Amino acid sequence: MSTDPLLQLLRTKARYSHQELADLLASTSEQVSARIAAWEKDGTILGYQAVVDPEKADADSVSAFIEVKVTPERGGGFDRLALRIARFDQVTSCYLASGGYDLMVVVEGGDLREVARFVSEKLSTLDGVLSTATHFRLKSYKENGFIFESEAASERLAVSP
Repeated sequence: MSTDPLLQLLRTKARYSHQELADLLASTSEQVSARIAAWEKDGTILGYQAVVDPEKADADSVSAFIEVKVTPERGGGFDRLALRIARFDQVTSCYLASGGYDLMVVVEGGDLREVARFVSEKLSTLDGVLSTATHFRLKSYKENGFIFESEAASERLAVSP
């Protein structure tokens, strides 16, 4: 995680006004605007998104986490195949990972069958993909620092002897 306080604030709430950020950082709005513009220009900041609770938004989509084992390419390692996978419309995130697999791919589809078709017809058929393991998201508790439950639901249960 970045140690820059301005980037940390933007990660937690990108909707701060430049003046609010300046006030929080004892800076000026112009300095904040210039730093943000520079980060947007050089690709440090790639974009801004809302974190949406799928249960409250009535989203009829399915998310899956797919472990992918691949054969690294000579001279390119994992990058070329990972970028090819990342370009599929169904893929929302793609990471190089340590452990028993090489890539962690996050996929969204309209239903379980759509995700299964993506894995069997697109992902698994790519040259270099050795194996996949698909895990479907059942419920979200926290995403990008945001917890998906109300305070009332998080109260501790009484312990009885």
